[in-house]
Amino acid sequence: MHGMSRSHSAAENVPERSAFAHAALHADADMRRVLDARARLQPKRIENCTVIEARRQPLLIDAVKLIAGARGLNGRAPKLSVLGGSVPGGAGELPARWYVPAGSGPFPLIVYFPGGGWVTAGLDAGDGSARGLALAAQAIVVAIDYRKAPEAKFPAAWDDARSAWVWLLQHAGAQGADVSRAALAGEGAGGCLALATAIDARALGLPPPAHILAVYPFAQVISLGTPSYIEHALAEPLNRPTVLWCLDKLLRSEQDRFDPRLDLLRADLAGLPPVTIVNAMIDPLRSDGAMLEAALRDAGVEVERRNFDGVTHEFFGAAAVVEKARRAQEFAAERLRRAFDAAPRA
Repeated sequence: MHGMSRSHSAAENVPERSAFAHAALHADADMRRVLDARARLQPKRIENCTVIEARRQPLLIDAVKLIAGARGLNGRAPKLSVLGGSVPGGAGELPARWYVPAGSGPFPLIVYFPGGGWVTAGLDAGDGSARGLALAAQAIVVAIDYRKAPEAKFPAAWDDARSAWVWLLQHAGAQGADVSRAALAGEGAGGCLALATAIDARALGLPPPAHILAVYPFAQVISLGTPSYIEHALAEPLNRPTVLWCLDKLLRSEQDRFDPRLDLLRADLAGLPPVTIVNAMIDPLRSDGAMLEAALRDAGVEVERRNFDGVTHEFFGAAAVVEKARRAQEFAAERLRRAFDAAPRA
């Protein structure tokens, strides 16, 4: 693949236990318990799966639920109204999930895009993150299940994200949202979508978000030879072979790698609202977050990035059992609340 050495080939054939051991070796006690629970669910390595098989693999949130259930925590979570629904996407209706805090609104709005490498996962994968943000930021979170590759290749998910943002700004007020205080958020692939949607909104003269939250975002896919891709090539639950597998499904051609919707480091970032970046230390995407922070600063954008030691990709939604996930959610929520407070209300 363009822009990559061939040194990744050995990593693709590393036994599953070795990949697990790499992450567990560097993880703190909370994260190790989650990784151990996930290992008991016997996930297959994604690069060895068909797309259908990959979408059936256990998620990190499944391991979190196992631990929470064993501790009797599943029934103690603060209550939210969680409602199913749909929003218009780029080529039809998209499943969506609304997380509404208790109390009287109107509440700020967070439009949230889950991760999954643009191929797997969906609303369930992002459930812990969406719940945590709704409670900590006291905002309505609308999670969007955008179209996935290979059935819908690049840029279908980006078209869906833009359409969902526009529609929600026009209609979420009827559901108790204050759309004058609205933010974009996402994890991994969804973090890339959140930033690209804000760039699109600015270019098209659409209403901008008050804030952008990007949790371990993809900032580029040209090079998978960054320091963190090398250091954590075998990490779990995300590793270099998994990213290569996802890109093989997503891209129409090698030229797509250079599209500014994917290559955010070379996009026009000037004029974006404040950005918060959350990174995990045990994650191939850690360097992407650092490079994105530098690019945003160079463009004059106010940005704050925090890197959490001892945790892996997908940790953000594990606040029920991982203390650093709770801290990360509170950090993100504090930044969001500050942005909402500063936004002029309608």
